[in-house]
Amino acid sequence: MDEFQRSWLLAQLGPGTDPADLERRFFRLRSVRAVALEGLGERRAKLLADPLKVTVDGVVTMDKQENLRGIERQIEVVLQVPAPDDPQGEGEGSEALATTWLVRRTRRYR
Repeated sequence: MDEFQRSWLLAQLGPGTDPADLERRFFRLRSVRAVALEGLGERRAKLLADPLKVTVDGVVTMDKQENLRGIERQIEVVLQVPAPDDPQGEGEGSEALATTWLVRRTRRYR
């Protein structure tokens, strides 16, 4: 993983992310987009494992629903924006031209 890919991952996952963990994941997954999605997916799963809203009457209310929505929005962003290791010209707005021969077989009936 080069410095540009590492910087992109830190921008997606936050500066507190362990660079050694990112290196291990990249070695296994071979794509910075896959690394970002795996990290965000783990954060989402961790939030879903605990109750999203806890209320102790008159004392405290803790609501993590917006945190979950934020992670889901970040997952959508990672899926849409180009990653540093994406092949050139295969973005959403790219166009391709393909040609093929159309052959029509003729059958003669008796």
